[in-house]
Amino acid sequence: MTKIILQKMMMKKKIILGTIGCLVSLGLNAQWWDYTDPVKLPGTVNREASEESMPVFSNDSSILYFVRTFDESNTGGMNDQDIWQSMRQEDGSYGDLKKVSGLNNKFHNGIVGLSSGGDILYLLNTYAGKKDTQKGIAGSKNKNGSWGKPEGIEIPGLDIDGDFYGFHVSSNGDAIIISHKGPGSLGEEDLYVSTKTGDSWSAPQHMGNAINSTGYEISPFLTASMDTLFFSSNGMGGEGDADIFYSVKQSGWTDWSTPVNLGNRINSEKFDAYFSYTGKSAYWSSNREGERSDIYMIDILTPPPLVISCVGTNVSVYGGEDGSVDLRINGGAGPYTYKWSNGDSSEDIFGLKAGDYSVTVIDAVGQEAITMCSLDEPEKVIDPVVVRQYENYDFKHLFAYNKNKLSPSKGDLKKFLKSIKKDLDEGRTSVTIKIYSSASTVPTQTFGSNEALANKRAENMKYDLLDYFKKNYADKVNVVIVSAKVDGPAYENDAGNRSKYGPYQFVRLETE
Repeated sequence: MTKIILQKMMMKKKIILGTIGCLVSLGLNAQWWDYTDPVKLPGTVNREASEESMPVFSNDSSILYFVRTFDESNTGGMNDQDIWQSMRQEDGSYGDLKKVSGLNNKFHNGIVGLSSGGDILYLLNTYAGKKDTQKGIAGSKNKNGSWGKPEGIEIPGLDIDGDFYGFHVSSNGDAIIISHKGPGSLGEEDLYVSTKTGDSWSAPQHMGNAINSTGYEISPFLTASMDTLFFSSNGMGGEGDADIFYSVKQSGWTDWSTPVNLGNRINSEKFDAYFSYTGKSAYWSSNREGERSDIYMIDILTPPPLVISCVGTNVSVYGGEDGSVDLRINGGAGPYTYKWSNGDSSEDIFGLKAGDYSVTVIDAVGQEAITMCSLDEPEKVIDPVVVRQYENYDFKHLFAYNKNKLSPSKGDLKKFLKSIKKDLDEGRTSVTIKIYSSASTVPTQTFGSNEALANKRAENMKYDLLDYFKKNYADKVNVVIVSAKVDGPAYENDAGNRSKYGPYQFVRLETE
């Protein structure tokens, strides 16, 4: 029996399909983070005599929409494809199976997009006129719990010649990915994009040779971040008749990274396509167990938190450039990207002058972590005859829980700063103020992590010190963050124990 639901099978039955928009902004990498083994959805969804495809979940993951073919109750008969829905129960089972009211007609129907607000469904075909005028998409708005009459969406310059085509509308409603054989196509079907400006759509633009082949590319699926595209292809090698790939947008809609195959845990020796992703699970269609396609799923396992730290090697001589920073990474899901404050993008950096170097690390699932490493250098050698020895000063303040800022005009901090100012007025040519900050192990919801709280205390103090001296002493005062750490005994659900955790909630300053 030849496939009807899926676009490209051995006998190539005429059919048209699309995919649903992703609601979560997460990337993917060659490893991906870990996930469960694929599971075929139960018989309430995948019926033996029919064919199921195009899985789409409502924004709250309570309703599974999908396309069914080879069901005599379909509006256009057995070979027609209609939109069905099933309620997902709390125990993960599926029930209350029925066709979606008002969205099915005698032509092939399917959902090709869902707005981020959940109030607009984008639908395959225009719901207007005869078969040849159906080639396009329409939108249906939800009113009082019911889907309204589909209204066609005009894409200027879209000319589909043939019966193989598909669409995908991004969740923000600003981009439509189109699969069909159009101008500049390399193969049977290529991927094109139309973007929205105001209320108008642009003419379709070929998305480039990186993600198009001499075969076909179908079932596009774009993440909500608009930077990661999933699709199925039979022209890029792989496990079977068609495999699911992903690619990351580079400088624009026509510039994409080399596509990556999702691997043999998701792709089979047969036809795999129509990948959709809810943030916690992924769904796709495959005929791996027979001639007709079924819907499969995996659960995405949460990666460990991303935690970073750094160890610096100071500059060996005054004015030198031989400092380095060794970055330490724990958790997250690789590969990682690195954004250093000096513009470097490698994991470890070398050939550095004295100063502060901050880095933002982003893992494959979008987790971010920030840290800073300060490099010192020996003082400049000056004739000891003309150098006065100045006193070095210390200051330390213990914070209350979650507190992170002090006033330079009050208390001991005021005295500390006045001492430095007095030295500068009396001829001290420069002073370095070192900052050491700490947070205890008592959890903080306000800042997300104790590391973030420690960094906040250090950064606030640095800002206030620079602001205090900027008017008359900006060229004489150097402020560096030496450390911002989490310290103290392990937390034992006793946040009120001030004597236990208080000594580790501090900022300390020292001069040299």
